Amino acid sequence: MKKKYLIALFLAALLLAAACVDLDSIVISNPDLSKIADGKYQGSSKVGPVLVTLEVSVKGSVITSIDLIKHRNGKGKKAEAIVQKIIEAQSLNVDVISGATASSKAILQAAENALAGKK
Repeated sequence: MKKKYLIALFLAALLLAAACVDLDSIVISNPDLSKIADGKYQGSSKVGPVLVTLEVSVKGSVITSIDLIKHRNGKGKKAEAIVQKIIEAQSLNVDVISGATASSKAILQAAENALAGKK
């Protein structure tokens, strides 16, 4: 019984932490890919309980791949679909995945950080 109580308390705290993040205040800027040298760039982001570390590969001013190294996501696993949207659009200016906004924003912010040279 005590274990169930602790699990419920943990989940409540996790939901409260997620609710306290103002997702609208997270603004993602779109990098100028023509100014980014070929290579692999690693970035990370934490948005509420969501933690993302990824690697963006650029060749010839084109994002060729994005590899998620870590995505501690709670229920936001479906946000990983945003990686393909970024590659197809060659832009971070893509719509977030409905129902996984925090994870979507964390992935976008980690990609932004990677391309800006911020770990």
